[in-house]
Amino acid sequence: MAKGRKRKSGKRHPCGKLVRPSTGETQADVLATVVEARCRQYGVTARQARDERLGSALGRLAFRGLITTDQYSAGQVYATTMGRYRAIMGMPTDQPRSMMALLINEGIFASGDVVHAPDLIEKVRRQAASVQLMLRSCGCAPGCDAGRAAIDLVHRVVIADEDASGWPAADIGNLAQGLEALRKLFHIRTDGS
Repeated sequence: MAKGRKRKSGKRHPCGKLVRPSTGETQADVLATVVEARCRQYGVTARQARDERLGSALGRLAFRGLITTDQYSAGQVYATTMGRYRAIMGMPTDQPRSMMALLINEGIFASGDVVHAPDLIEKVRRQAASVQLMLRSCGCAPGCDAGRAAIDLVHRVVIADEDASGWPAADIGNLAQGLEALRKLFHIRTDGS
């Protein structure tokens, strides 16, 4: 008869150690929490809460039908263009979405001093300038003369992720006008391609 205590029953690792039960949340638990929060916050059904557009201010406008899907796509391309511009020019992000991004922006961790090719820098600079020029030259939507400028509105919704649910109709109209100008600039066709 072997001496010592009895071996505990349960699943084991190849090395012989017991597999500890996971105390963390599973992916299904996390998803259920997100779905419940979106249902409560936005007043949607559980099925609608799984729509990825509810995760951003721009997406919520598209979800509610205040902007078209093409304008939503144009906003996403705008975010990518301006993000790439800021990264290549060595500028900090407008809204760091993680603690690591904040530490990199403050210089605590080096972001890697990458030297970009001059032609790439010029190309990105020209793209960002054309986007900003298009938005600055974009006029007000018909009947929306009292609203804010489209460049400000697009930046607030797309880059700063500011919720536009309480905005006046004039601002929503000018925002849609700015996104429509971006749609034309980026050659996003109305058939979704």
